[in-house]
Amino acid sequence: MKKILVTRKLLRSNEDKLKDLYDVGLNLNDELYSQDKLIELSHGCDGILSALTDKLDKETINKLPDSVKILSNFAVGFGNIDVEAAKKRDIVVTNTPEVLTDATAEIGILLILGACRRASEGIEGARASNWKWSADYLIGKQLTGARLGILGMGRIGQKIANIARSLGMIIHYHNRSKLSDDKEKGAIYHDTLDKLLSVSDVLSVCCPASKETVNLINKDAIEKLPKGAVVTNVARGDIVDDEALIDALDRRKVYAVGLDVYKGEPNLNPGYMKHKSAFILPHLGSATKETRTAMANLAIDNLTEFFDTGDCKNKVN
Repeated sequence: MKKILVTRKLLRSNEDKLKDLYDVGLNLNDELYSQDKLIELSHGCDGILSALTDKLDKETINKLPDSVKILSNFAVGFGNIDVEAAKKRDIVVTNTPEVLTDATAEIGILLILGACRRASEGIEGARASNWKWSADYLIGKQLTGARLGILGMGRIGQKIANIARSLGMIIHYHNRSKLSDDKEKGAIYHDTLDKLLSVSDVLSVCCPASKETVNLINKDAIEKLPKGAVVTNVARGDIVDDEALIDALDRRKVYAVGLDVYKGEPNLNPGYMKHKSAFILPHLGSATKETRTAMANLAIDNLTEFFDTGDCKNKVN
């Protein structure tokens, strides 16, 4: 029986499935393993079911035992893994695409609504029981008729567009390539990021993380937005330059932000705390029982497919 190290605690049904299939080392206390401990616990293992919180950089991968042949990442992203270092050691890296589209898109819409309609301030006022109705109390931005710029029109971006369209938003997008008409559904394509930014009353960052997208939404990019735009991010924290975005809030260039991801998670840049217009969540994109169960099941299925066939359709290297 193959031996698998699971680096973070999973839902019980997923852990039970793993125990039926493998000799499995579970993380029952959900401890965040150091790189040294992860290496130590992986000895004798054939594979590792990892999470985004695991830093599997080149140094760590090079110290993994030769027995480890697969890193099955419990995430659609794999920026926590040096995939080239893994490839050089003949270690397959897999991810869990598609299954978290709906849940993440729902959070994307929540960020747009929360930022535009001043939800953080409203919640604060309701809990303090100190609010008083007036004609101008917490007036926010209406979505109907607003231009939504989607950066990255993949599965999640398209789902956000579908929901936003039903709210009366006008959809614009920038992608590596133009979508077919049936996927575009009337959305307006922009062949450069600058063109997209110039028409985005609300910007929704949905693009995959890569070396090229680090700080893609920086000071220069933010200056190209219309004054009073709203910026939301449901992708990865490294894509947005926090200091530049906070500066734009300070100057009221940006009206509000909605973030589910940010640099240095879970440590939030204190600059955001100065702004009541910052609507920020703790990386809840895939946080539904249905989605987390499906993600873990897919990560397990990736292991099984690899051990059965020597390959996996969700291999990323």
